[in-house]
Amino acid sequence: MQVISAVCKSVTVAPEKIAVTTGDEFFSFAELLRSAQSVSHLLEDKYKHHDHSAAEEVRSDLIGARIGIIARPCAEFVAAVWGSWLNGYVVVPLALNFPEAELLHVITDAQISAILTTPDSVGAVANLVGNSSAELYLLPPVESARGRDEFESPNVGVDELVADVRSRISAVADDAAALIIYTSGTTGRPKGVVHTHAGLGAQVRMISEAWDCTAEDRFLHCLPLHHVHGLINALLTPLYVGATIDLMPKFSTSGVWQRWRHCYPIDGPSAESPITLFTGVPTMYVRLLQGYAAMDAEARKASAHAAKQLRVMLCASSALPEPVMDEWESLTGHRLVERYGMTEFGMGLSNPLHGEKKPGFVGMPLPGIEIRIDDSESDVRGVGELLFKSPSMFREYWRQPQVTHDSFTEDGFFKTGDTVTMKDGYIKILGRSSIDILMVGGFKLSALEIEAVLLDHPAIAECAVFGLPDEEYGEIVCAVVVPPAADVTDSAVDPKPRLSLKLLQTWALERIAAYKVPKKLVIWERMPRNAMGKVNKKEIRKSVLGSPP
Repeated sequence: MQVISAVCKSVTVAPEKIAVTTGDEFFSFAELLRSAQSVSHLLEDKYKHHDHSAAEEVRSDLIGARIGIIARPCAEFVAAVWGSWLNGYVVVPLALNFPEAELLHVITDAQISAILTTPDSVGAVANLVGNSSAELYLLPPVESARGRDEFESPNVGVDELVADVRSRISAVADDAAALIIYTSGTTGRPKGVVHTHAGLGAQVRMISEAWDCTAEDRFLHCLPLHHVHGLINALLTPLYVGATIDLMPKFSTSGVWQRWRHCYPIDGPSAESPITLFTGVPTMYVRLLQGYAAMDAEARKASAHAAKQLRVMLCASSALPEPVMDEWESLTGHRLVERYGMTEFGMGLSNPLHGEKKPGFVGMPLPGIEIRIDDSESDVRGVGELLFKSPSMFREYWRQPQVTHDSFTEDGFFKTGDTVTMKDGYIKILGRSSIDILMVGGFKLSALEIEAVLLDHPAIAECAVFGLPDEEYGEIVCAVVVPPAADVTDSAVDPKPRLSLKLLQTWALERIAAYKVPKKLVIWERMPRNAMGKVNKKEIRKSVLGSPP
């Protein structure tokens, strides 16, 4: 369990070192680890209460139990992850802003037995827990360094704490499941991607080496914690190297610019321990540029000065438009480090931190990673599906052995589903092999999952969902729908439509996450089909793109 082992080292070397900040609250590595120990005891008591066994027996028998965590970005979330791992349990992060139907699917599919949350989130999840078999547990608050008595040292009991934690993690095998992250795919409903402790260890090592991360770094974090980018790249990796993370509750254009200006004032010395690293998705950089454009001249000057002081800025999760990269470099002096990864293996390709950063390319394989381009079914040599081997590769799709088997080649390469080409060792993403996969604002979506939901609408008999290009989000969700035959007939008598984009969005928001809701609606009387009676989405997409707005 390399992540927790590294934390133990940080606690031993500098227990008072700040690990996480949230607003004006500060939490040290020792305080976080002590709180994780409390979470571990809380979960032990839960299971001991049910079978009256000793704690050691409970911990051994229930290694692998799935624990859901649903909370805003906070120190308690970190403690919940670590505390679950101390008992050998598997963490399943849940999105606080997801509709109940989506969360219930994850809770049921993952067979989650307990859900950990914070007091301020209880109201949002109470109904969810009532409709599932999982039990709800409140996370104990992490003691803030700001609230500690000035005579009370964080070093008290550190040796015993570290010894207990090391004893606990020694009972958990490296190849044991540690994390299940749900992701969309061509099969429709989100499926659970199972990562092991060894795989997570490989991920954080590769990322920290690629970015030259050290304990002197400070990350500004404003990404979702139920995705690889926010959870592994921007949370576990800095904690692994002993760095500090400033957790923002959510991305805010003004909040990010303000935080940078505070760290690097134009008319004074830099703040103590300022932000050194920022990672985001293309949509964030688009909005930061928009926010900058709306500032007055004085604020622009201060903001540009501050942004130039950061050590590195990175971008991932979807393709970065070259004009955005060029404008950002002109403003801040930073050539964004564009990289590539997937839920199944984390980060795998990256432009170099030091060296040429090719616009439009996602970089080269990180050390230890093998890639291959399968052009066997392509009309152009050297253009084909990207295949991947990595020490950070996921173990399996949860309870889907056939899908897991079909996702790999006979010689063990993972099929990414991305069509690529290579130039001078750099990989360029040309698109998805399947039109049923969309990339919206850094989120990978399944068209089939969205279609299944829309077909429950009484005014939709058929539908085809796909992505359309968008400057801000990369792609937006477009739905072409056909109403029931009766609705088409009735429209001649009553021209008022039963369905509009606004009505559909209001209806869909109760059933799927906001970023999956269609942003464009096209209503046709019939769905075009080929000679075999199949719907050709690629042709429908071409037709929609060719139509006047």
